[in-house]
Amino acid sequence: MLQSGIGSSSNLWGIIAAMRQFLTVAQIVSSITLVGLILIQARGTGFGRSAGFGGGTSFSRRGLEKLIFRSTFVIALIFIAISMLTLVF
Repeated sequence: MLQSGIGSSSNLWGIIAAMRQFLTVAQIVSSITLVGLILIQARGTGFGRSAGFGGGTSFSRRGLEKLIFRSTFVIALIFIAISMLTLVF
């Protein structure tokens, strides 16, 4: 038999508290990772280079640089999703 009352409400609040704690830790980890990925990226590869102010040669990302660039976007999306979930819970 299912019991409704104080016990089930208390259990729900415990789950919500655990979810908040998990989201907080995940947000901290993703933010530190995002800052690290941004700092790792090579200088001179940002907006100035894409707008034509960076130099005379064309530029394309290859290998590890491409992986870091794409990982930055993925971690940024994860950070935004976690931030939105934090607003809900």
